[in-house]
Amino acid sequence: MIKGFLFDLDGVIVDTAVFHFRAWRKVSRKLGGDFTEAQNEQLKGINRVDSLKKIVEWTKAEVDDLQFQALQEQKNQWYLDLVSGLGPNDALPGAINFLRQTHSKGILIALGSASKNAPMVLKKLGITELFGAIIDGNNVINGKPHPEVFLKGANSLGLKPSECLVFEDSIAGVKAAKQAGMASVGIGEAETLQADLHFNSIGETTPEYLLTHF
Repeated sequence: MIKGFLFDLDGVIVDTAVFHFRAWRKVSRKLGGDFTEAQNEQLKGINRVDSLKKIVEWTKAEVDDLQFQALQEQKNQWYLDLVSGLGPNDALPGAINFLRQTHSKGILIALGSASKNAPMVLKKLGITELFGAIIDGNNVINGKPHPEVFLKGANSLGLKPSECLVFEDSIAGVKAAKQAGMASVGIGEAETLQADLHFNSIGETTPEYLLTHF
């Protein structure tokens, strides 16, 4: 029986992927390369360190440890500058309403995101109080597709993995859910994500339907 919903942030609740794309493209160009939307897709669900490692590899740049750390910080600042004006109206269609319905029915809610800025984004959207646990890049060692983020989310809610349903828009995230022993709802293309159930947005379904389905 499903008792808790675990949500990824970017691409599920809010679309800040475009901000990540712009910030990473600046990093890539600083290293003498370019950065395509196809490459950006490969970074979905991946933490900042591993994302930067991929960009360094793609650009074939030589970067020492100090430069690597500085690039992480620069990328984060560019991202924060872009999301500074974020508000509730920037949530994806139906996302906040779905979260409020979930909360009102007593279903436990946790966030499982690679982003270290997740608490700030939730605050700007005005939905922090709906989450019983927030597990983000500050709380985990292993990034997706490792299941750590979702296992910690379940544990924080006091639930077994089999009692949790994960909402993800990335291949890495769906793999993490499967490795955690959790059912998954994919937000995006069914063929790409291969989750247990798929929608274009969480606004297309309801908590009641999902509890019945799973």
